[in-house]
Amino acid sequence: MRSLVTKEFVSREINRPVRSRPGRVAARVVGGGAAVFLLGLSVAAPSQATTPPDSFADLAARVSPAVVNISSTHEVEQAGGQQMPFAFPEGSPFEDFFKPFQNQQPHQQQNPRKVTSLGSGFIIDASGYVVTNNHVIDAAKDIEVTLTDGTEYPAKLIGADPKTDLALLKVEAKTELPHVSFGDSDKMRIGDWVMAVGNPFGLGGTVTAGIVSARGRDIHEGPYDDFLQIDAAINQGNSGGPAFSVDGEVIGINTAIFSPSGGSVGIGFAIPSNLAKPIIAELKSQGRVDRGWLGVAIQALTPDLSRGLGLDTTDGALVSSVQPDSPAAAAGFKAGDVVLDFAGRPIAAPKDLSRVVAETASGSTVPVKIWRDGAAQTVSVTIAPLTEDVASAAAPTGTGDVGHGAVAQLGATLAPIDERTRAQFDLPDDAAGVVIADLDPNGVLAQQGVRPGDVIERVNNRNVANADEVGRALDQARKDKRDVAVLLIARDGNDRFVAVQIGQS
Repeated sequence: MRSLVTKEFVSREINRPVRSRPGRVAARVVGGGAAVFLLGLSVAAPSQATTPPDSFADLAARVSPAVVNISSTHEVEQAGGQQMPFAFPEGSPFEDFFKPFQNQQPHQQQNPRKVTSLGSGFIIDASGYVVTNNHVIDAAKDIEVTLTDGTEYPAKLIGADPKTDLALLKVEAKTELPHVSFGDSDKMRIGDWVMAVGNPFGLGGTVTAGIVSARGRDIHEGPYDDFLQIDAAINQGNSGGPAFSVDGEVIGINTAIFSPSGGSVGIGFAIPSNLAKPIIAELKSQGRVDRGWLGVAIQALTPDLSRGLGLDTTDGALVSSVQPDSPAAAAGFKAGDVVLDFAGRPIAAPKDLSRVVAETASGSTVPVKIWRDGAAQTVSVTIAPLTEDVASAAAPTGTGDVGHGAVAQLGATLAPIDERTRAQFDLPDDAAGVVIADLDPNGVLAQQGVRPGDVIERVNNRNVANADEVGRALDQARKDKRDVAVLLIARDGNDRFVAVQIGQS
């Protein structure tokens, strides 16, 4: 049984009995089995600790009227065409016999099937603005909001942001509506109480309680993942509902669960309020979200990569490629640079850089501290707007004479890029470097996930075009008393760095 991260909402067909159906399943499998975490306890002084509530009843009564059920109607195309009168194995002569009769039968018009998605949301001001998840209302034809007293309103989509899975709706009411406010999610500590309110399985307003289990979770749902993990039970249909602090402020928007079965196992993920607030504000003011763009592909540093680059830390974002005509290219960024600080904000991991760049206004010029050639330096970059057609990868570069041969220390057979190898490995026209023709399955490159057909573009900041140049670059690394070599490897138009321990080659 696989454990999945599941976006929580309920779908059902109109005019059919209500049934719980699996929610959307995220693209990434989190794990194949249960994970066990050992948690240490830190004891805070009594004056700093949050007093456990005797009951959540008063809090639930105060905030629940602002939590709504959201119903959105979608049209699903049904497969058209006439089916064969009998089922035969593919390629059967009987199949050929019946095809002429099938083609003569009149085409039957297939009407789209209507499906309703059920989720949750919450009102953030008296005029009727409602926050929910984008996946609850994505591609919806009609959206309806139902209050706890049963009052129903048609809702208009003001704007949505798929990258953070947030959406803002608006309902028109004749009276002021109950509403709640965002709190400061940065103040939430592991172990603090939370209360979730939502519409699980379409049952209506339901309250569950628990604690913050972890912070800063990246579940690979998007480029800006920074989820709060909570153990308050959330299930299908809870998506878009709020997670409250004991003060009654929204500190998260419930979005996904970790589940081997589709139901709650006590590991839920909520978008922090401090990430959501500026997104919702932009959706309210202009119906869209504007983000900054730097124009680099980045990856995390491993201990071996850090040693190969002369760093004594794995903090930072390693630039694997720079897009031509991008702000990074104009500022002189190079593949192999490590971004340590952006506009005064330390960068501990690639997701930190993605977030801070996205939050930077287009046209702003900011200082960026990078690590290059064994030393730190600062460059200035002017951020551009991120558009939908912006690509993230740079075109490969490389020069040199061609050659071929085996590099034993890598466990690889290398070949020049020419017409034969381009055709054999389906390499792009602009591929440059040396192609990996064969691999020792027990070699160091194979252990790093490298495959035949991958292209080595650089070794320790030196462009390579044949096996001899790769060998010379490795020899030079040893002379420089390095025990790790850093290779830039391209696959399917994407670059990544791989660290190879030379002493074990």
